[in-house]
Amino acid sequence: MVTTGAANKANTHSSRFLHQCHQALKKGKLPLPTIPDIALKIRRAINDPKANSNRIAKVVQIDPVITARLIQISNSPLYRGRRRIESCPEALTRLGMKVAQHLITSFALKAVFRAKTRHIQKQMNELWHHSSYVAAISAVLAHKTPGFDPDRAMLAGLVHDIGTVPILIFADAYRDLLTGAEDLEKTIAALRGPVGAAIMRNWSFPEDFEQVILHSEDWWRDPAPEPDYVDLVLVSQLHSFVGTPRIKDAPRIDAVPAYGKLLAGRLDADTSLGILETAREEIWQIQKMLTF
Repeated sequence: MVTTGAANKANTHSSRFLHQCHQALKKGKLPLPTIPDIALKIRRAINDPKANSNRIAKVVQIDPVITARLIQISNSPLYRGRRRIESCPEALTRLGMKVAQHLITSFALKAVFRAKTRHIQKQMNELWHHSSYVAAISAVLAHKTPGFDPDRAMLAGLVHDIGTVPILIFADAYRDLLTGAEDLEKTIAALRGPVGAAIMRNWSFPEDFEQVILHSEDWWRDPAPEPDYVDLVLVSQLHSFVGTPRIKDAPRIDAVPAYGKLLAGRLDADTSLGILETAREEIWQIQKMLTF
């Protein structure tokens, strides 16, 4: 049995970790991950109005791994054309510059999910697996819903929990402040939204990516009748919980407002599960594409 004094001590320590992490964020001292250099260079090149596929290819080819991945993906069932692509400029032409930008940023993001200790790295790996699964479901649902870009949806799904990364790194550095797993979970729940939004601002991502991060578990959010990327990621999150312990604390998928907006309002439980069952191979391919 825990005594009152012991409980108060635990609460004090628990609030210490949350307080210190929050103060570090407010003072700009919480180390936020930087967007990988190659992704930043490629984003700048693609957004240069004078750029063409050959000039952009020269920047992409600085990283042979990303170059190989782009060529491989341009020949995958997701993007395959009539003939085989064998060069970076051809891959960029087939995919399109914006698609390539989203894909390259997605590839580079895995480097952000790194920790020093084995225990925290295990949590990073679990976070990446969850994020890539939500990204894959988001891309599949975006294919079926008018007005959405599947590759942008994939990137939105991939970053929806990015705010957890600095908190895990902070926990790695200040383990003495933590009282246990519950302490860390509560801090993540409280701060991952504002931390993630700060990362998106630092990376100069569009404002709606911040909204995805801030509201990806705001189940009853309903600001407008038209669906947006927050709705898409929110529903994808709920689908990702199926078969996991998290489904017990989540609302019914078909009860949340976002659910009825997708697929032009034609989404129901049978349709939703049917789409994901049919697209199981595509979801696996997208996850495989992200995890290399």
